[in-house]
Amino acid sequence: MRLWVSAAIIALVILVVFALSVPHTRDIAVSRAPVSETEITPSVIVRGSFKKGVYEISGSIEAPNACAAVSASAALVNDASGNESIAVSIEMQEDSGICLQAPTRMLFQTSLSAPANLPITATVNGIPADVTSP
Repeated sequence: MRLWVSAAIIALVILVVFALSVPHTRDIAVSRAPVSETEITPSVIVRGSFKKGVYEISGSIEAPNACAAVSASAALVNDASGNESIAVSIEMQEDSGICLQAPTRMLFQTSLSAPANLPITATVNGIPADVTSP
């Protein structure tokens, strides 16, 4: 009988020590990390080819999931000093359905009649993007 009482006391002490030593969710402070500049500025890979007065522009952007819809359009623009460039406007709508939330490279393509050797800039949903060329 004494053996059972001793085992019960030891088990109770172990349970109490375990309950007091395990951190509870209310004890953990939740802090949001500040939004970094790379999260604000989307990164776009753009390839442009010029043939017979037409730019064929293709590229890719990293979408939050594979269900996002990506579309692109291009236009000639003049900056404040009168220099022409090609502005690629990329629209990315997130899908509201059930989708695996894994970043996915999405492709886009557009074309534009323009003079040769123009620089290419891009925006994603109106936000200027970092453009890289392979």
